[in-house]
Amino acid sequence: MYGALADVLDFITWLDHQVVDLVLSLRHPLVTKVMASVTGLGSATAALVFLGVCYLAEWDEELYTSALALAITGLCVATMWATIQRPLPPGPVCMTGDANSVAASLPSGHAGAVTVYTMTARESSVLPFGVVTVLAGMVAVSRVYLGTHYASDTVVGVLIGVAAFYGATRLRRHPRIVQLTERL
Repeated sequence: MYGALADVLDFITWLDHQVVDLVLSLRHPLVTKVMASVTGLGSATAALVFLGVCYLAEWDEELYTSALALAITGLCVATMWATIQRPLPPGPVCMTGDANSVAASLPSGHAGAVTVYTMTARESSVLPFGVVTVLAGMVAVSRVYLGTHYASDTVVGVLIGVAAFYGATRLRRHPRIVQLTERL
């Protein structure tokens, strides 16, 4: 069992390094500027803006579910950074914080956050699912392109975002949570 798991992890690591080599060979200054601009949509500040828009527009379902999902995502990401401590890929060109503030690369919190936005838009009657999905995809790709995450870090971030959204949705349907939100 452990031998098979080690083989899978070795393959993922090999694939991650192949993607890094490819990205390093394809970087272009104009694309780098675009990706550096887009990547901020997955930041904590962007999450607060997203929640603020939902609040101001009185999109309560979107607000409560995405706030809970983003909190779950943040806890998962922080826990994994602290326990796994995977180093960043070589040659990052854009950091959203200083080099000392980024503890580890696995998983991508940006990818997790934008996945929550996408899942929220998917279930919403007011948010533009297609636009949000395209922007989320660009953010996820930007993290790899800019060298702040390996491809597998981004995939894990997306999976965390999906799981957090469905977990938040399920929690929000719990009778005690329903009673609490009705009081608000």
